[in-house]
Parts: sequence; C-alpha cells; structure tokens
Amino acid sequence: MHPAGESHKARKMKPIPLHGDSNASPLDTLLTEIRRCTLCADHLPLGPKPVLRASKTSRLLIVGQAPGTRVHESGIPWDDASGERLRTWLNIDKKTFYDETQIAIIPMGFCYPGRGKSGDLPPRKECAETWMPALQEQLSHIGTTLLVGQYAIQHYLGKRRQKTLTQTVQNWQDYAPEFFPLPHPSPRNNIWLKRNPWFDEEVIPALQTRIKKAL
Repeated sequence: MHPAGESHKARKMKPIPLHGDSNASPLDTLLTEIRRCTLCADHLPLGPKPVLRASKTSRLLIVGQAPGTRVHESGIPWDDASGERLRTWLNIDKKTFYDETQIAIIPMGFCYPGRGKSGDLPPRKECAETWMPALQEQLSHIGTTLLVGQYAIQHYLGKRRQKTLTQTVQNWQDYAPEFFPLPHPSPRNNIWLKRNPWFDEEVIPALQTRIKKAL
C-alpha cells in the first residue's frame, strides 16, 4: 500500500514522537496524535478537525480527498451523498463500511480545506507528507487500497498512472490487487458517469468482487 514515489520531504522527516496512554497500541497512539494535529490551522477556514478511521486489523483501505463541510461537522467520513454512492459501488452497508476492524478510511487531507472557485480546494499536502508513512507502517494487513479520485491516484500510483483519470480507471487491472483506482463518487461527477457507461457495466462488478475477497 505504499505510494509509488514518496516525496523528498516525507523521506527526510524525523520520526514522529508518540505520547499518550502506555496501554494504547502504537496505531491508537498515532491516531490520537493525528487528531490533535494543528499543523495547517492557519489555512483552514473551519479550523482543524482531522477525520480518519483505522485499526491494526483493517484489511481494506479507502483513500479519498478531504472532508467536506458536512463531514467536518459530523466527524464521520463519507457521511454525505458521495459516501452513499461509494457504498453502493462497493455493495456494502453502513455497518460494514464503518467497521474499522475491517476498513480503514484515510483521506489525502484530514481536514476540510475550504472552498475554491469550482468546489472544495484540493487536500492540503501536509497530511500525506507528515502522517502517511507512519500510518502505513501500522497498517500491515491491508490487502487492497481503493484510490478514490485524482489526488489519491496521483499520490499512490505516481508515474504508473495513465495520462488521464479515465484511462487509469479503465486499466484498473494494471494495479490489482494492491490498488483499485476509482473516480470520485461526488454528484459533481454525474456527467462523467453518464459519458462512461463502461464504468457501471464493467468496473463496478469487478470492484464488488474484489471487495468480497478483501473482507
């Protein structure tokens, strides 16, 4: 589940000091540290509120973009229309989706980044650069990582990805079983889904089969 090419900054980072309950697992301690992170506070219009879930037993990892305003308010990842569509794609219910002993949910950006001219701003890079290497070390049972949207695909596949997101998704077999690239399930992508019927006809059945094997 390691990205194709970690950034120079990430490779040069010093180990992150972990503090907390001596009875907590290293992953639990790490998650506590992340949820206290204020690294990007000056750039976040709603303030820092990292949203992610994981367990040392997680077998499937879902990497999206960053929380929207609704997820920021609820603190529950994929608690919106995009999440409903994603769960439909995966053919799993909410109980399974939010069972972190099976599924880890770690976006590229942990906090709501704010609005741009045509939607939410891209996830801030500090999250992946600062925390992803340590998280990956703790998630040793991940068999498949779902790369949801262009930012996750770019980070994890690097130069292995195709020229466009569409081509990358079409060639999902090239990255199996470690990765499964997907478009973002946002309603903003309804036009893309209508223009690419092969996604529902060919990719979704393969995705659901992969999820059954992963879980």
